[in-house]
Amino acid sequence: MIQSWNDLLPLLPELFLLGMTLIILIAGLYISEKRRGLVHFLATLTLIFTAILTLRDFNVAERTVALGGMFIRDGVGDILKLFVYLSTAIVFVYAKYYLRIHKLFVSEYYSLALFSVLGMCILISGGNLLTIYLGLELMALSIYSMVALDRDSPVASESAMKYFVLGSLASGLLLYGMSMLYGLTGSLDLAEIATRLASGDQPKVILAFAVVFIVVGIGFKFGAVPFHMWVPDVYQGAPTAVTLFLAAAPKLAAVGMAFRLLNEGLEPLVRDWSQMLGFMALMSLIVGNLGAIAQTNLKRMLAYSTISHVGFVLLGIMSGTNDGMAAAMFYAITYALMTTGAFGMIIALSSAGFEADRIEDFKGLNQRHPWFAFLMLLIMASLAGLPPLVGFFSKLYVLQAAIDAGWMWLAVVAVVMAVVGAFYYLRVIKMMYFDEPEHEHPFNAPGDLRVVLAANGLLQLVLTVFVGSLTALCVAAWQ
Repeated sequence: MIQSWNDLLPLLPELFLLGMTLIILIAGLYISEKRRGLVHFLATLTLIFTAILTLRDFNVAERTVALGGMFIRDGVGDILKLFVYLSTAIVFVYAKYYLRIHKLFVSEYYSLALFSVLGMCILISGGNLLTIYLGLELMALSIYSMVALDRDSPVASESAMKYFVLGSLASGLLLYGMSMLYGLTGSLDLAEIATRLASGDQPKVILAFAVVFIVVGIGFKFGAVPFHMWVPDVYQGAPTAVTLFLAAAPKLAAVGMAFRLLNEGLEPLVRDWSQMLGFMALMSLIVGNLGAIAQTNLKRMLAYSTISHVGFVLLGIMSGTNDGMAAAMFYAITYALMTTGAFGMIIALSSAGFEADRIEDFKGLNQRHPWFAFLMLLIMASLAGLPPLVGFFSKLYVLQAAIDAGWMWLAVVAVVMAVVGAFYYLRVIKMMYFDEPEHEHPFNAPGDLRVVLAANGLLQLVLTVFVGSLTALCVAAWQ
């Protein structure tokens, strides 16, 4: 498959990321605890240079196939990867403070996170069933270990075991679906699979089972209902620095995975898998929003919120159109920026021996720290989809794509559930501005965290100016 070194040029960002991750893994063994900040610096620098290498040959309309079709580099993949790098870099800034105050500042966090990012990049660019599964497992296995980072915490260990067991089951089902697809078509290449499925020569019953297993695997990685059981427990039980990472970048990778498997490999069966995704979207919207209302823990509330937002992403994917996939990608990008800000605020208000992960911990925040209360207001309002913040436009574009695809009734349900979901976001805002503070914990967040958090919050408002440009970029990538 490799005829010359030029065949590896499309993989240059991933090869650089792999090399630097191995260097950081080895360097972490020799860097003393007092100089552990060097690992953070190297990890962030790795993401920056990987993004530069991705941008160097970026062309939204160009599609390059490498390794005999196993690796595809195109505009969709590059855009998703760039925002994976950006969200991970933001996570590293927030996580550094949290890891320090909770005595978890180890190099393994950064090594595992970068290996997971590498898996996401492979998953996003997979043009072959084997490549997709390789990227998926590299991403998932790294995150399993990250959830158990706090080895002294029984809750974190329990969450990691739940995630590992359920994730292994989902991966097995996905792999079984892939094997059935290979048996029916005789190929692992997605383009070849789509061509052979278009002929309609395969047995309908076995093909239906293959599609079901593949959709189940995708649903689990999204955290969609009814495969959401792990989300609330893992989000609450994992260290907040890990939950922050888990909530953002993997959702972008899941969109890439859904695109490769469904839109490229199973495109002739769009009527079959779109109905399955429609059911998952409907249940995710209902269960996610209704479940979040009853929560008192903010991390658990954001977990159910994630499930509801996954419902909106699936609305775009299930349309089976380029505009629908562009809307889903735009939604995943904006959601990653919103959720990093929400968890970043939890970390910013935390201190040694105190985690600001209860909704009551935000009572009277405006009286103590009005600037950060305003930032949290922007993030919560954007998650709720209130205009003129970017979260409103992301919901609008997805609903428009669903309506254009003929799913009017589902779009109506989504609007109703969005109104229901606004309650628990507004409850946080109400506590910040109208309730009396229950404690006076010191605010010790470092300067870099404050700057990134301010940019993260203000981005919810600033991005509305560039909504047209960002959506046009997403649409151009899908043409």
